[in-house]
Amino acid sequence: MGLEELENKEYFSIGDVKRITGVPEYSVRYWEAEFNLIRPIRLESGHRRYTKNDVYTILKIKDLIYKHKLTLEGAKKQLGNYRLPTAGDTKRPRADIKLLTEIKETLEDLLKE
Repeated sequence: MGLEELENKEYFSIGDVKRITGVPEYSVRYWEAEFNLIRPIRLESGHRRYTKNDVYTILKIKDLIYKHKLTLEGAKKQLGNYRLPTAGDTKRPRADIKLLTEIKETLEDLLKE
């Protein structure tokens, strides 16, 4: 399992997110609380289910922290206006296109590893 899984599923457990992103589960939960951009669905059992957008956001945070060597505060500033386009968006601002390009490059780097 890995990045191919992103295309085949809509929702992911925290274990799936760990396998796809390479980010430990405790970091995913911490980033969820710190960044307020990751909003998993909670099942009645209390388990989290992450969406594709959540996984892409985690990959972006990982890229900022590990590749670009930003602190959590620096990553928060970078992500201040961050949002993934929704299905209803007809125009994509340049920042969104740049962000999607960065995410694509990160995913390609992960595939090479």
